Amino acid sequence: MSTLAEPLAIPRSPALTGSRLISIDLLRGTVMIVMALDHVRDYFHAAAFQYDPTDLSQTSVSIFFTRWITHFCAPVFMLLSGTSAYLVGKRKSKRELSSFLLKRGLWLIFLEMVVMNFGWNFDIHFNIILFIVIWALGVSMIALAGLIHLPFKVILAIGIVMVAGHNLLDGYDIEGNNLSSFFWSIIHQQEFYTWDEKVVVVGYPLVPWIGVMALGYCLGSLYAGSVDPARRQRVLWQLGAAMIILFAVLRMTNLYGDPSPWTQQSTPVFALLSFLNTTKYPPSLLYVLMTIGPALLFLAFSENVNNTAARIISIYGRVPLFYYVIHVYLLHLIALFAVELVPGFEWTDMILRQPLWFQEDLKGYGFSLGIVYLVWISIVVGLYPLCKWYDRYKQSHKEKWWLSYL
Repeated sequence: MSTLAEPLAIPRSPALTGSRLISIDLLRGTVMIVMALDHVRDYFHAAAFQYDPTDLSQTSVSIFFTRWITHFCAPVFMLLSGTSAYLVGKRKSKRELSSFLLKRGLWLIFLEMVVMNFGWNFDIHFNIILFIVIWALGVSMIALAGLIHLPFKVILAIGIVMVAGHNLLDGYDIEGNNLSSFFWSIIHQQEFYTWDEKVVVVGYPLVPWIGVMALGYCLGSLYAGSVDPARRQRVLWQLGAAMIILFAVLRMTNLYGDPSPWTQQSTPVFALLSFLNTTKYPPSLLYVLMTIGPALLFLAFSENVNNTAARIISIYGRVPLFYYVIHVYLLHLIALFAVELVPGFEWTDMILRQPLWFQEDLKGYGFSLGIVYLVWISIVVGLYPLCKWYDRYKQSHKEKWWLSYL
């Protein structure tokens, strides 16, 4: 714990390369692969257009866990983005790092509003505006650009307060289809708005995500050249185990940390599903503990892993934004053809003017969960050569400044 309580003077050293970064890339690559499963399910699974996969009154165990396993993706990616910022900061001054984070954050917001909104919907009129993960990542980077000028302990405290304390705001809502409600939703309340026939979806309220990135920045201190690997592993094990235990205690008692308490169900299996069914929008304290705790154990376990499988998976983790953008466009293109295979539907039904999850026109379309997994594996495997090429291109063209934004 003490390692995260104070800034570390980090010399540039070989310690920032090799297996230590492989463990980070391996974790990030793993969540990027898993993330694609959720997006494939959105576009291809028949049940995706009928009910929420975590609605215990309608879902099945297999559908629930297909959705639940992807809960790890956003918080882990946000955490590791903060960690990467810390490591980049070892090669830059605070002013340079702040400038980089600010510009990259603005670029990500533009990317979300234009490139990704079109990729999700294929609607040239932009009738749907989604404020989701890349938007939250961009704003969190802009916030981190300011936070890094504060003392390390203050950054750590702010991150903890944001993540652990934001559920105190759960009872405060601003209702209505107005700007006051919109601004509050950006801060802490998932909401949908309709303005001038355009649908605006605030899916990733900012407060807890900024906190997760701040904690990720602090986590980067464990990867300093002066930190003994055994000590780092020990701290990661301790932190990960403590988070999991805290999650279990708080969830079991329903004392605090999630607006949706778990309840007894008709079977023990569904009681477990209720126990694991924490709130993502915005990510509750229990959601963060449930996902980040195992992620830290993963980092500890994979500290010295450097086999063929790890190197392959790490490729996706080294080019996450490139992979993210390409996989959305690819799966949506495939969906244009897939929808034609179902009687009564045509490719224009995949030009979306309403968000997928309440797309009335697509009810009756979709495939089995087995097909979803087949499409998922095909997309991930199919993108590997392209990701590998891009990773090599980045490594051999480090003088090109614009590559750091992709």
